[in-house]
Amino acid sequence: MDGLLKDYDLGKLTVATIASHSAFQILLGAKREGLRTLALAPPGRGWFYSRAWFVDEVWELDLRDLTSMADRLLSRSAVLVPHGSYVEYVGWRAALEIRVPTFGNRYLLEWEADQHRKMDLLASAGLHVPRTYGSPDEVDGPVIVKLYGAKGGRGYFFARDADELREGLREVDGPYIIQEYVVGVPAYHHFFYSPLMGRVELFGFDVRYESNVDGRTFGLAEPTFVVVGNTPLVLRESLLPGVQRDGESFTSAVSERTGRPPIGPFSLESIVRDTLEVVYFEFSGRIVAGTSVYMVHGSPYSLMYFKEPLDMGRRIAMEIREAAESGRLQEIVT
Repeated sequence: MDGLLKDYDLGKLTVATIASHSAFQILLGAKREGLRTLALAPPGRGWFYSRAWFVDEVWELDLRDLTSMADRLLSRSAVLVPHGSYVEYVGWRAALEIRVPTFGNRYLLEWEADQHRKMDLLASAGLHVPRTYGSPDEVDGPVIVKLYGAKGGRGYFFARDADELREGLREVDGPYIIQEYVVGVPAYHHFFYSPLMGRVELFGFDVRYESNVDGRTFGLAEPTFVVVGNTPLVLRESLLPGVQRDGESFTSAVSERTGRPPIGPFSLESIVRDTLEVVYFEFSGRIVAGTSVYMVHGSPYSLMYFKEPLDMGRRIAMEIREAAESGRLQEIVT
């Protein structure tokens, strides 16, 4: 990585990301911090991003061929910023292989791609997690079946008992995990780990709006979990110290298991029971789409660290800019 960065023109540093998911927020934040911006769009989508004043360049390409674009990205002094669409459509293997400086801990994307390794990492941080079942024979109550990868809930399904689970699994193609279905309120926690500041910043919360769970189905459809949008959430303040400790414990566990902390944004995804116990069922080792709810006015929680409210896109850009200016860019990329 040092060899790649030594040829970078830091005066023309470019933030590049896949034109999907949270790209608007990432590219707008970069432009606000004075960085150049590049949207990597799948065919037929580039025209939409080219209309945004904060997008300097748009490249249309087959996302499966991104690794072949490495030299071209290096010529732009590009830093790749991963998000959910990057993980799902480019793939974690390509994310590990591409010879372009990548903001964050790219090795964490491999852990994110495997549901069982995800839960193992959360448990190793000492966080409360749902029970995981090895087979329908172990199931003694409601469960949720989740597929691997960043699919936005597509293909997930709910089963009330072992018999219903066996029936549902007949339609599953590919690896999955069977988890205890925890009853409570979903809350998705946004964090930012700054190597430059040496701290974990609590950056906000959101709730996902899911098609056949939250939509107007009038009992006509089985619950499914395809995410169609996000809404902001203000968590009750008495929960915040515990949530902060959980974010710090997760950061330590990631450092121990991968050799690097979860640089930049990450999310811990939870259910809050009526006892106010927070149970974590997922993590995302990069920016999540729910942070976009703060894109205009910024997160109120960011005021703990800064004198003005910030969104996650601008927070990423601040870290990149300040790292470049202080000669520490190698600390925030992998």
